[in-house]
Amino acid sequence: MPRTVLRTERLVLRRPQAGDLSAFIAYATSDRARFVLGPFDESRAFDKFASMSGHWDLRGFGRYVIEHDGRPVGHVGPLQMRAGTVPEMTWSLWQDAAEGRGIATEATRAVVAHLLEDCGWPELIMRVLPENAASLRVAERLGAQRTDKPAPEWYPGALTFRVSREMAA
Repeated sequence: MPRTVLRTERLVLRRPQAGDLSAFIAYATSDRARFVLGPFDESRAFDKFASMSGHWDLRGFGRYVIEHDGRPVGHVGPLQMRAGTVPEMTWSLWQDAAEGRGIATEATRAVVAHLLEDCGWPELIMRVLPENAASLRVAERLGAQRTDKPAPEWYPGALTFRVSREMAA
């Protein structure tokens, strides 16, 4: 079972809390959400945050809020919309100020290592739009390999990557 709090040198990764909602809504209603099919209106942003929070209760794992210097700056972690499918590793930074500092890579690396090594998950997939250069670099830094799986209907044009226990070893 995944831990609900992970720590890295600079970050605390933890379950979403009600106090994170305003920062998430600011992100989800902005152009920063363009690579995740946004921006969204405030009601849809609330729904997405509620889904992210509830995923932990429904699946026993989920996305962590990335906390840097005591403030929520993004989220990272697995998403599994349908039972029995390979979980999808996701990450997003909520603020421009968090970009270019290695935060997404550090957070994603910590969660992937925890899930594959500590929890014994066999693999994770990642979906990234080809124009999202920053997220492509994160996937590359993790050693994820591009697959030939087509993009899902709900995320047209996305590239699919895979990372496994064997690849991480």
